[in-house]
Amino acid sequence: MTALAGSEWSNSRLVEECLRGNEQAWSLLVERYKNLIYSIPIRYGLQAQDAADIFQAVCLDLFNEMGRLRDPEALQGWLIRVTSHKCYHWKRQEGTRPGELEDDGLDKVSGGSPAAAEMIVDLEREQLVREAIAALPERCREMILLLFFEQPPQPYHEVAEKLGLARGSIGFIRGRCLKRLKRLLQEKGF
Repeated sequence: MTALAGSEWSNSRLVEECLRGNEQAWSLLVERYKNLIYSIPIRYGLQAQDAADIFQAVCLDLFNEMGRLRDPEALQGWLIRVTSHKCYHWKRQEGTRPGELEDDGLDKVSGGSPAAAEMIVDLEREQLVREAIAALPERCREMILLLFFEQPPQPYHEVAEKLGLARGSIGFIRGRCLKRLKRLLQEKGF
């Protein structure tokens, strides 16, 4: 399986391949959802090391529970719920008092609250954006990441230098790349 071909695979196919022992499928599955999993502890104010520990715990749970997933196409929601619960328990284990949990926004992990539903929608939208960016051609993907995701933002002349492009062409190419990204997002129902 090549990474390019695998990026087109559905969650059902990836889970099926993982259950068959395909290590590349597992790597692709983790790659597909790593940013989603990491983003949740960060939203809850956990430190990077704690987020890494939660990421490992969620991946271990996924590995152990994969054969019992009822609907692999709902994997994204499962990961959001599992990660949110781990964040909640992490905060409790670290000695955060119950009132502090609510102040931190961890009350959002209770499944029925409007805040939880809103958070899940936000996380799912963020994941759609990550998937659409990953599906862009390499030059567009690199440009979008350099222009919009670098901190601090990169000036055009630095982006042009990094991509080996003429400075004056950045605006035109950026426009084409954003149109492609918009089309991909629309195809994904964004």
